[in-house]
Amino acid sequence: MKIKVVTGGILEKDGKFLLVQESQKICKGKWCIPAGGLDETESLIDGAKREIFEETGCKVEITGILEIVNEILEGINVVVFLFDTKIVNESIKVDGTEILNAEWFNYDEVLNMKAKNELRADGYFLSAIRNKMNNKIQTLDIIKTK
Repeated sequence: MKIKVVTGGILEKDGKFLLVQESQKICKGKWCIPAGGLDETESLIDGAKREIFEETGCKVEITGILEIVNEILEGINVVVFLFDTKIVNESIKVDGTEILNAEWFNYDEVLNMKAKNELRADGYFLSAIRNKMNNKIQTLDIIKTK
């Protein structure tokens, strides 16, 4: 079975969360947190920072772990690491090819988007947002890198 590791982060500002609108055919128009596949030669943290920058133009510091998700999708074992972030440089830019748009939404707006089926992957990241809102953030020292 193939394994895919995905990293991403929750960006929060003034009680709103930054979501990106997907352009990929399989999920076109759906909203998600900035996240993507980990490159073979990068750490989890470096992968999350890269994906967030590529999809939003924002530079972040990774400050904690909000959630780890594991599921089997179409014969692929997918492991998703969702990180808490601190925005270092907010310069929102989207390329229009991979990501169509990036916007800030409050939690109720995100829940409404879920009800309208506007979120990618059924909004698996909602519990990570709740963890952030409730300050349920794991420290990074549980990740050991060599």
